Amino acid sequence: MKKNNDISKKYIKEIKSADVWSVFKIIADFVKGFDELGDLGPSVTIFGSARVDENNHYYKETQKLSLMLAERGFNVMSGGGPGIMEAANRGAHDNGNVESIGLNIDLPLEQVQNPYTTKDLNFDYFFSRKVMLVKYSMAYVIFPGGYGTLDELFEALTLIQTRKVTGVKVFVVGVEFYQPLISFLKTSMLKNGMIDKNDLELIQLTDDLECVANDIEKSLTDQIDILEDVGLSDTKYFKSLKKFFKNK
Repeated sequence: MKKNNDISKKYIKEIKSADVWSVFKIIADFVKGFDELGDLGPSVTIFGSARVDENNHYYKETQKLSLMLAERGFNVMSGGGPGIMEAANRGAHDNGNVESIGLNIDLPLEQVQNPYTTKDLNFDYFFSRKVMLVKYSMAYVIFPGGYGTLDELFEALTLIQTRKVTGVKVFVVGVEFYQPLISFLKTSMLKNGMIDKNDLELIQLTDDLECVANDIEKSLTDQIDILEDVGLSDTKYFKSLKKFFKNK
């Protein structure tokens, strides 16, 4: 009980701390992310539960996909914690020729940095961390998870739906796990006009890891063309993608 009270006191203190200090911490989060991740090159972000161990089917599938992506030259990014995040970093780390990036966050439960990162950053705020998880990736892969994973899935879909990001693909792995959610989107949200058919088609639900890896590789050309069309050819990110494409 004492531990829970200590955690509560810590977060109450942070909530009531000076707003000006919070602004500086937010700026620090963004500066750190922009500085460290801006010239990464082609990267894929993998989301999923922190609550599975290495014997879990989806842990093994995540590690397998991550290694497949790394073998194609893609960096792999995760939230830096245990479970699916660990598996994502582990697959890239096993390859040894790409960056395995973990963007960690200070949480009272669950979030401990996994040992399979080659580059790791710590964030104070969820929202700044989420920006970095999606900003420098050309695809998002969503494995089974809880509230946090669903939050990240729908954040990504909203950004694509509203065209805040373009050319980015969303793959949802775990047909049996996610089928009830997809059914809800169709029978409730689409049926009642809350989303359009095109919005539903943003999600690629599959268990075929080879298909995911191949589609991500094919989308590289689209990403380069889109960035060029919107006038971002002078950015570090565009140049890193172009360099990667030329070297393939």
